Amino acid sequence: MSTPATTSSKGEPTEQQLSVEPTPRNRLRMLILAVGAVVFIFPFYYMVIGSLQAEADKSFAGVLPQPDNMTVRNYQEINEAIDAPRALVNSTVFTIGVLLCTVVFGILAGYALAVMHFRGRTTVLSAVLLVLVIPFQLLQIPLYVLIVRAYGLGDTYLGMIIPFAINSTAVFIFRQFFLQLPRELFEAARIDGASELKTMLRIAIPLARPAILNAVLLTFIGPWNEFLWPFLVTKQQNMQPFAVALANYMNNVAGRATNPDGANMAGGVLLAIPPVVLFLIFQKRFTSTNIGSGVKG
Repeated sequence: MSTPATTSSKGEPTEQQLSVEPTPRNRLRMLILAVGAVVFIFPFYYMVIGSLQAEADKSFAGVLPQPDNMTVRNYQEINEAIDAPRALVNSTVFTIGVLLCTVVFGILAGYALAVMHFRGRTTVLSAVLLVLVIPFQLLQIPLYVLIVRAYGLGDTYLGMIIPFAINSTAVFIFRQFFLQLPRELFEAARIDGASELKTMLRIAIPLARPAILNAVLLTFIGPWNEFLWPFLVTKQQNMQPFAVALANYMNNVAGRATNPDGANMAGGVLLAIPPVVLFLIFQKRFTSTNIGSGVKG
């Protein structure tokens, strides 16, 4: 039986809400979603279980944890071979540097393309969209000649960060977000005498938190998993990000490990943990904001 909802004297619902019995259609939807979630999570679950196996068990029984076959030796072997903490620090510095540049330059370019009016704005936007369809691999050789040979930035964090400093996807995300903001906000600021920079800092950026989080999550996985460009820029092991060190380990050392399959899966787990943690931290913040609340009337 459903309980009728009551309203307050102002016509607003009280704490007593309408409870509706689940219908067969809703149950079917929940079942489909549950099956989809299991299918999606299973590869990650299997990777974690496989990374903890002392001996690889590829049978159906290996899907379930076996206490007598569980060990952390695979992780220890990775750390002994590549110095995992140092490699993770390198990845963190590289990724944070890329993200900071992505957000700063993305906001500046996105704001200019969305709010400011200047000659050639459409051409610049077309160039940004064109860059999105060019694979980064095609640019690596000329970038290597420019960054390493011309600028002498080999074996440096700056040399790894510069090619990823401006992300066309982030520019497009911020441009689309700023286009949705009411024009009255910017016009009121200009009438009050605010400069374009002050308008961006005090009005546009505070409202752009969802876009910033979206850009960070979308671009984080790129530099974190990037291994080819850092491999070209630096040959010093103490400078290599974790993805580069892990790729070298899988190609040269993992085959000699006690459990090669478990060693490879352990490396995959270590590489996947930061993106998963970042998503779990920020996924609740993907909420729509009332961007029209600053407009009077």
